[in-house]
Order: sequence, then C-alpha cells, then structure tokens
Amino acid sequence: MAGAVLCSLNTRLDSAMLSTLLMHSEAKIIFVDQQLLQLAQEALSIISSKNTKPPLLVVIISEKSNNSITNTWDYESLLESGDRDFAIRWPITEFDPISINYTSGTTSRPKGVVFNHRGAYLNSIATFLAHEMSTLPIYLWTVPTFHCNGWCMIWGLAAVGGTNVCLRSVSPKEIFESISLYKVTHMGGAPTVLNMIVNTPSCDRKPLPHKVKIMTGGSPPPPQMLSRMEELGFGVIHFYGLTETHGAGTYCLWKPEWDSLPSDERLILKARQGVQHLCVEEVDVRDSITMKKVPADGVTMGEVMFRGNTVMSGYLKDQKATDEAFRGGWFHSGDLAVKHPDGYIEVKDRSKDIIISGGENISTIEVETVLYSHPAVLEAAVVARPDNHWGQTPCAFVKLKEGYDVSSQEIINFSRDNLPHYMAPRTVIFQDLPKTSTGKIQKSILREKAEALGSLF
Repeated sequence: MAGAVLCSLNTRLDSAMLSTLLMHSEAKIIFVDQQLLQLAQEALSIISSKNTKPPLLVVIISEKSNNSITNTWDYESLLESGDRDFAIRWPITEFDPISINYTSGTTSRPKGVVFNHRGAYLNSIATFLAHEMSTLPIYLWTVPTFHCNGWCMIWGLAAVGGTNVCLRSVSPKEIFESISLYKVTHMGGAPTVLNMIVNTPSCDRKPLPHKVKIMTGGSPPPPQMLSRMEELGFGVIHFYGLTETHGAGTYCLWKPEWDSLPSDERLILKARQGVQHLCVEEVDVRDSITMKKVPADGVTMGEVMFRGNTVMSGYLKDQKATDEAFRGGWFHSGDLAVKHPDGYIEVKDRSKDIIISGGENISTIEVETVLYSHPAVLEAAVVARPDNHWGQTPCAFVKLKEGYDVSSQEIINFSRDNLPHYMAPRTVIFQDLPKTSTGKIQKSILREKAEALGSLF
C-alpha cells in the first residue's frame, strides 16, 4: 500500500549471500524477525564495508528479551509512527512490479524473478481455486514465503479470509499437532514434506479431524508417496510450475471417471503434471530448437513452455537471461515432458538431468519412482555417471529408512526387476541427500560427485 516492491529473502542463506541480494535488489528497508537479527546485522555490516548505504533495519520482536536492540526500528513502533490519513499508492499499471523472488539456485550472480500485480492476482485466484478452497479456510504453512510468495497463497488466503497457521520449523510431529489443534483444512508442501509426513513414527501422529487438502509441487512426487498420503487421510492435489510462472501453472485436474480405476492406475495419473489452470493463457510441450509441438502420444519428449499473464516480467537487471528464457515467444521451463492423448502433460526430467546411455534417453524420475517403491528407501536421486562404453549410466544416491540395512547390489537387482536393464542404476551410493532451502534435492552436487567417480569399468 506504500508503493513498495516486496522481496522475501531465504532465511537459510548466509550473511554474504544476503548482502549480495540486498544490494542487487536495492532494498530500502529490511524487516527481520528477532531470531534472525544477528544474521541480518552481519549482512548489513558487509554492505557498509563496501561503502554502500545499507537498508533501514526493522526488527519484529517475537519474544521478550533482556537484551536491548539498538540502532534499529521496532516493527510495532514503526507502525504507530505512521500517518493514519496516508493515501494508498496504487500501481500505475497492472504490470508494475509487486515482488522480486530469487530462485532457489541463487549463486554469486543472482536471478531475481520479477512478479507483476496482474500475474500475482491472477495466480492467487487460480491457486486457491485449484486448491479447492472455499471461504475461511485454515491453512498450515510449510511452504516458505520466499518461494514464489508461498506459491501466491500469501495473497490468496487474504482474498478468501483464511487463517494462517505458521511453523518456525517444519517437523512431522508439529504438522500433525497443528492440524489437530487448529482443525487445519488446507496446507501445501513439497514432496520432501510429504515424505516426512508418511514416514512419521506412529507415536508422533495424530488422527486427522477431517480430510486435509494438501497441494504439492516443486518436483514430481512418486506414486507410492501419494498412495501413503491418501491412506493417512490427506487429499493430495498435484500442481506444477516455477518461480517464473508465479508458482502453480498446471495441475492434475481430477476426472470423476478415474475414481473407478485400480489404485495403481489412479496414482500414476495423479502423478502427472496435468493441464493449465484457468489463468494461464497456454502451456505446451514443444521442441526446444524448432519450437514445433510434439505429438500427443505420451512418448515423444519436448520442453514444457508457458505464455500468458502469469509468466514473470523478466529477470531483474539481466536482459540477456530474460531474452534467452523467452526465445521464440514462449517461456522455456527447462523441463522435459510428454503430452498424453488426453492433453495432460507428464514431466520426465530436467533437460540437464536426462541420462543418455548407449543412445537411449533415461528419465531419472522414472528410475527414482522405482527406487522409492523399495521398502527400505527413504529418499533417492539419480544422476549420470560417465561410462567409457555407454557414454553415461545411472548412478543412484540413496538414503535408507532408519533400521534398514540393504546392500547396493540388492538395490540394483530390485531396479532390474522393475525396469529395463539399461535404465537400472549400475552404481548405488548410500548417503544423506543435499537439499536446497525449498526441499529440492541438489542434483548439481550429486552430478559432481558422480563425475568424479569416472567410468565404472
């Protein structure tokens, strides 16, 4: 209402990266929760050391403390000092920026995705409709607000009079306790969060007061995970999108006739990324070079592309990256997918993650889906390992569930029993999987590790 552009910053970044983003966005004010004050002060100190004026620091006091906080504004005091007759500064056009969202893969050269007012309000409406929300929902937050403004639910919940239930840290026990205590009706969470929920010890679970609608996206959820969520009483809504599409861009719109299908078939359908929501102009799967549509045969792969009002305005201060992302008049997602005869898309892989072995394309998502079906596997990620004969072979990084002990050969044999042999991992490494702040597995780190292994033979 003050005409400012919002920029939610990742709370897990270090002070050096935070200082880079504050300078890149030219922030004027930074609002900081008391628990993160030291981190913010370190970032501002770095900015000052570069002879740049740091933004005004405003602290949100979350708990009483004997330690005095100096040289800052207190949030409540700042509000009280305001002009109660202040006139709202409306945007000049609907395409004025409303927020900047830094992608989870932020490096020393940050990519700030610019949201505009038009895209934000359209995607907010589309998201709460896709989430099957009526008025006055009670929403549990596990999606960080620095991730696409909480998938645009920051604004969507305000529009429908929703109650926000917030967690300082995401733990399965707190999720179940919050649902029980506040009678949560809706929530969102990446597949990582779903995986935490389905593997919660029975002693930490509470029965759900009713079916809780949970929207998931960010990476393709394995069908087995969807099945176990439904067994626990959750209604899963699967969507797909990117920061550059204001969050959700497609969702797996459920058809009533699918209810009568066998469970395995239903879950495979639900794992698809689906069709565009009503506020997207067009989503298509096209050849990245020729820009021609791929046939809707469920086999031919192409790149998922978007266009319309819910696509970003561009990358802040990076015209070259913006032009590249919009080449051919479409936003290029970088995700490879097929289109089925019914028009539903199914993401097969990131273009940089696809494995080419002996001339055959291997979808790492398909291999990971099989690995997740093994009773001992908690998390799995597959990347390419160099091979002197085949070019590349699948290399699986696996985290086992507590109390399980299986060998790499057992995992390989299980994969071969459930996949064509050329798709089965030839290497299995047991370890914790590195993740981004939004819960996505950092395959770039795993690729480097697999690359360093060299050829198997």
